[in-house]
Amino acid sequence: MKPASLRVKLLPFLLSGLFLAGAAPAAAQQPEEKKEPKPLTEGLPQRELSEKERERRSKKLEQELQTAYKKWLQEDVAYILTGEEKEAFLHLNSDEEREQFIEQFWLRRDPTPDTVENEFREEHYRRIAYANERFSSGKPGWRTDRGRIYIAWGPPDEIESHPSGGAYYRPIEEGGGSTSTYAFEIWRYRYLEGVGQEVILEFVDPSMSGEYRLTMDPSEKDALLNVPGAGLSFLEEMGLADKSSRFDRTDGTRLPLRPGELGNQLRGTRGAWEAFDRMQQYAAILKAPPVKFADLEALVTTRISFNLLPFDVRLDFLRVTDQSILVPVTVAIKKKDVTFQLKDGLHQSTINVFGRVTTMTGRIVDTFEDVLRLDVPPSLLERTLEERAVYQKALALRPGLYKLNLVLKDLNSGNIGTVEQRLVVPRFEENQLAHSSLILADLIERVPSRNVGSGQFVIGNSKVRPAVGETFGPNDRMGIYLQVYNLGVNDQTHKPDATIEYLIRQGEKTVAHFAENTTEMERAGEQITLEKVLALKDLAPGEYTLDIKVTDRVRQQSVTPSAPFRIVR
Repeated sequence: MKPASLRVKLLPFLLSGLFLAGAAPAAAQQPEEKKEPKPLTEGLPQRELSEKERERRSKKLEQELQTAYKKWLQEDVAYILTGEEKEAFLHLNSDEEREQFIEQFWLRRDPTPDTVENEFREEHYRRIAYANERFSSGKPGWRTDRGRIYIAWGPPDEIESHPSGGAYYRPIEEGGGSTSTYAFEIWRYRYLEGVGQEVILEFVDPSMSGEYRLTMDPSEKDALLNVPGAGLSFLEEMGLADKSSRFDRTDGTRLPLRPGELGNQLRGTRGAWEAFDRMQQYAAILKAPPVKFADLEALVTTRISFNLLPFDVRLDFLRVTDQSILVPVTVAIKKKDVTFQLKDGLHQSTINVFGRVTTMTGRIVDTFEDVLRLDVPPSLLERTLEERAVYQKALALRPGLYKLNLVLKDLNSGNIGTVEQRLVVPRFEENQLAHSSLILADLIERVPSRNVGSGQFVIGNSKVRPAVGETFGPNDRMGIYLQVYNLGVNDQTHKPDATIEYLIRQGEKTVAHFAENTTEMERAGEQITLEKVLALKDLAPGEYTLDIKVTDRVRQQSVTPSAPFRIVR
């Protein structure tokens, strides 16, 4: 039975940055307490940086951005990212922060944040695909001027296209008369927010290469501009103006004088004002469009975090196939942090668990809900408060980068705990010696044949319960679980030939060491599973490290996974 109360009460937080999207009732779309949106630059260092420090940070940032984040910043959203957002992004210090920023960036623009789909993001990438298909000209369409305007502002309301140029009759506002032109297009937008009404944009291809450039000068399309006596305007044909006067204009164009403009041209008044208007429009059109859904800014820039119910999370990775990785998500919570109520002769606590895995772009990959119930006899409550309750959910994911959100709620107290963290699912390359996560467990045991491969903590035919926190008592037994992949097989014996060394170190000192060989193992093949249980009674309390060195003598490769652990009194 799924915890409906948790699902209903947590939905108001789906829009608060904990999750990208979800089905929420209309009444739950607003947070209980209205908060002012935090500026994107809040928390940035205010002190003046030295030149050396600035250079060091610049180099570090350049190295960090040689990833998908650099492509996202410089290609995917280059035309819709505001200056403030870009400045904030460049000050982020980790991939986790960048992923959170990207989520907020898209959610801030989502017209329907209570649904899984983000229509704005889908339309944006559709425009990029269209620009690449329609406007390419020796370079990708998204990098051309027409591509830029189309991606940022969408399709125009009207397009006047002259793909071959040729004869052109100037409108009176351009001086009248006829001339010959290069290929050009005129785009008309009835209204663009932040730019104005009746926005007319002109793109010209003077090189006849198919690359149309956005221009502020309508005369740039005139192929006869520099030819004396050709392509004359009305006034020039009547001898009332000289074509050379086009090059004396003060408005940044080479247009012919229009009827009634001669006096203004000499004074430079009308031309100057028109030049200012064109420059203002040009600057506005090249800015990122304003965010239409600014009322959502408070929701996506305010990150709510609840720490009233602390818990720890462990992630492990085990190969199933090349494209499927088993990811056990293990949650541990101290019993002293939950609330027990006496019922039917037992102290009982119920914890609802909600989890969600999303891709970097916000697509939901997996969602799970479960209930963790704790029943403790009254006589044992005091001595078990320091123990941990452990829950595990195994997910099958493809290699890649994800984000994991976890929410736990104590139904007795109403306390909530949340965790949001990066989830990098590794890819196990073929023909390369590799290994799973090295799991230190407080329990390893065989499971009945009917339970093989199913249930919490079950991996194959073993139950492996990770010791979250890697802390053991001196009388405990520590389980070791490791899978090794892609061992070489000897052509003669048809078996692998590898040595496995186990070393326990305290600092630089080796306190325990033993080894084994795959030739001594039953059913050893290209993949082997190492399962051991070690008694810790001979080790004094302190910090230790377990190293396992696997040396493949067939392929001459080796791996050395390691894991820290602690022994306490």
